[in-house]
Amino acid sequence: MDNYFTVFGLPRKLALDEGELQRRFYDLSRRCHPDFHQGGTAAEQAAALGASARVNRAYRALREPLSRVEYLIALEDGSDASEGARDTPVAPPELLAEMMDVQEALEEARAAGLDANGRAALDAQRQRLCARYNAEYEAIVSRMADWDAAEEGAATRRALLAWFGQRLATRAYLSTVIGDLREALGEDDDRHGAHRRH
Repeated sequence: MDNYFTVFGLPRKLALDEGELQRRFYDLSRRCHPDFHQGGTAAEQAAALGASARVNRAYRALREPLSRVEYLIALEDGSDASEGARDTPVAPPELLAEMMDVQEALEEARAAGLDANGRAALDAQRQRLCARYNAEYEAIVSRMADWDAAEEGAATRRALLAWFGQRLATRAYLSTVIGDLREALGEDDDRHGAHRRH
């Protein structure tokens, strides 16, 4: 797997200076953009296109805190921790039990028809889960400095990777249930909108 941190000449850290990352991205993008290599050989043009695509992939992976954590897990473990990935860690059992209760309440509300009381109850559940989803984001971001401070190869880093994976799995599971509640309430599903990152 490509090390996208090295694409930008950055250390493998989670707390990056996002302004510096963006400056490096723009600089590399200008240098390897295929339009600037139109007069080159076919091999040079293909190399520029490949380099440009790699810079874009690297920037997408590193520009946001959560995608950076997801990428770091993949880089360290060779796994995919992104929301919706097949090999995402299983959510904790207590969360699964709670979500089953929410799904059951959702099914009951659908079966009974959504009156004002049913809508209010589902909306309260949705708001509570969105707050929890956002709290998971804050928890992940708050531990990024712990990763950066841990020594390479230390057991602390392995434990942090597992912890990050569990938090991401919790967010993925919450996202699914929030989407189900939004659908039942007839709201737009912004699963990949505002509440994905915050």
